[in-house]
Amino acid sequence: MKYVVLIAPCAAVAALLFALFTARRVLKMPENEKASGIAAVIRKGANAFLKRQYTVVAVFFGCMFVLLGALALAGLVSPFMPFAFLTGGIFSGLSGFFGMKIATAANARTATACESSLNKGLRAAFSAGSVMGLVVVGLGLLDLSLWYFVLKGFYGIAETALTEAQFIAQNMITFGMGASSMALFARVGGGIFTKAADVGADLVGKVEENIPEDDARNPAVIADNVGDNVGDVAGMGADLYESYVGSILSAMALGVAAGLEYIGALIPLGIAAIGIVFSIVGSFLVRTKEGAGQKGLLRALRTGTWFAAAATAGVSALFIWLVSPENALVILPVVIGLAAGVLIGFFTEFFTSDHYRPTKKLAASSESGAGPVIINGLALGMLSTLAPVLVIAAAVLGSYFILGGGNMGMFGIGVAAVGMLSTLGITLSTDAYGPVADNAGGIAQMAGMDEKVRERTDALDSLGNTTAATGKGFAIGSAMLTALALLSSFYVQVQSLAPDYSFALEITSPVVLVGVFVGAMLPFLFSALTMSSVGKSAQRVVLEVRRQFAADPGILAGKSEPDYRRCVSICARSAQKQMILPSVLAVVSPLIVGFFLGVNGVMGLLLGSSVTGFLLAVTMSTSGGAWDNAKKYVESGFFGGKGSDAHKAAVIGDTVGDPFKDTSGPSINILIKLISVVAIVFAQVILAVAIV
Repeated sequence: MKYVVLIAPCAAVAALLFALFTARRVLKMPENEKASGIAAVIRKGANAFLKRQYTVVAVFFGCMFVLLGALALAGLVSPFMPFAFLTGGIFSGLSGFFGMKIATAANARTATACESSLNKGLRAAFSAGSVMGLVVVGLGLLDLSLWYFVLKGFYGIAETALTEAQFIAQNMITFGMGASSMALFARVGGGIFTKAADVGADLVGKVEENIPEDDARNPAVIADNVGDNVGDVAGMGADLYESYVGSILSAMALGVAAGLEYIGALIPLGIAAIGIVFSIVGSFLVRTKEGAGQKGLLRALRTGTWFAAAATAGVSALFIWLVSPENALVILPVVIGLAAGVLIGFFTEFFTSDHYRPTKKLAASSESGAGPVIINGLALGMLSTLAPVLVIAAAVLGSYFILGGGNMGMFGIGVAAVGMLSTLGITLSTDAYGPVADNAGGIAQMAGMDEKVRERTDALDSLGNTTAATGKGFAIGSAMLTALALLSSFYVQVQSLAPDYSFALEITSPVVLVGVFVGAMLPFLFSALTMSSVGKSAQRVVLEVRRQFAADPGILAGKSEPDYRRCVSICARSAQKQMILPSVLAVVSPLIVGFFLGVNGVMGLLLGSSVTGFLLAVTMSTSGGAWDNAKKYVESGFFGGKGSDAHKAAVIGDTVGDPFKDTSGPSINILIKLISVVAIVFAQVILAVAIV
């Protein structure tokens, strides 16, 4: 039994080695000379932004390290917690950084590969996505394993020592706080950058001047392509790294609390390791034929992801039976989590893909102007909350009652979240390939490559919009399961710290009610801050693009080169400034509520933020994805095609949806988990200083 735990670090190393092998293969692919030069400019802008972002974030992490260190000296937290917090943030940042590095190296190579065939373009973009997916899960599982062995080795713990196992689980939760903090900064900062550039470029380029998307005459076009990498790659990598480790950590803590001792920690680690193995195998199954349509391309990606899910479920069942035959039923929540992920992905696709009626109807409304597009898009997003709520409700109830309820039932919910994210190595690959394909299309346009290349990159990009929307729905669903598990972990943490403390969680309790109201408000306040940040930044980009067009008519005539760096600089400065307040809000809110309302108020806060956060995130992500694909549906020749009034209305809908789906929506799932993790880490502090 003592050697079984080695499966986690071995799988992590295998993921990182395969990522290295794949990255080297991508870097050996040929690169069109002109496309390579454009890619170098994009890469330089992305690197400069991340350097500035990490400098700002380093200040926050330094302050938090000092704060946790002071609390450790006062005996209010473990001395390991400051260091766990730092490593969580560093590994989360590295996940996004390495993902961005390969994405900016693969964009021109993908465009070049599309000169040969659609399949070669798909393989180039998907291989880059695979590097990111496997780096995320590899670094996540490696860091979790290292902390497990460090803490276990330091205390020389026996495998039957329940209290020591609880201590390890509580310390490792702090690692999740570091990962969540970095993810929130990366998602918010990158999201503000990318959507400010995208909205600014579209409003002036497409709507006002009627020039094509990614036209080299648009001064914001390089900033737009840089944004795809810092927001949709680096930000997304840090985001899903945090989701991945958060689900495993909460399941480990609940497994120990359920009395399973070290088996409770081993099962989530083992499931995650098995998922990595079959994510690698599944990546070899992604192939397509030349001339394939969207359904064919989607089938190619599904072949790999569905194989990985089915194989992970089967082998996880064998693993659980071998390590703990008396708890063999734990496999059922794993299967429930995997099934829930597939269902949420399907429903997200149904509401966002232009192959289905909802998005086609949304596109048709563009003939009546921008107003109906926006109204119908919002209604579609709200309607889309029904299916995910039913799926999550069924997953929660099934996972809880199958294992008998109580602490064991809560462990079932945690394991379901791990199951849903166990194949993240390949599901993230299908998501991360989208920004690479998007960049490839932009580079093909700016480099003047053959029209056939742009057709192929557009096909890959359109598929990327669907997989990105599916990935966001998947991440939000897993965030809700993880948030519920973390809420239970907070309850368990308080009970372990203060066994005599009496929770008063009746719905009629004023303290709980106030906590629920404050928690329910937070996702709306957070979304308002992030969306207004995009609006302010986009306005600056619009004014700058207009200024350049007015100052130099030769730009639109194609005789002068725009000042691309100016727009990149505007987006970077705005993102750095605007990301601070929303990110800090998530950290301080549970501490303020804890001080005034105590742990009962914090429980209400966690409950309120989880429920409204989940619904708001689904609404925003679905509406944004539907607006984007409705625009592309019009651009493909329907309702007048590009340049028509319907197209301009659809573009306006898409500009509203951009911050919905790429800034506020995906950031909310980090918000609800970070609030929970901060509450767990500072539970002892809250107990000590609360005035209620």
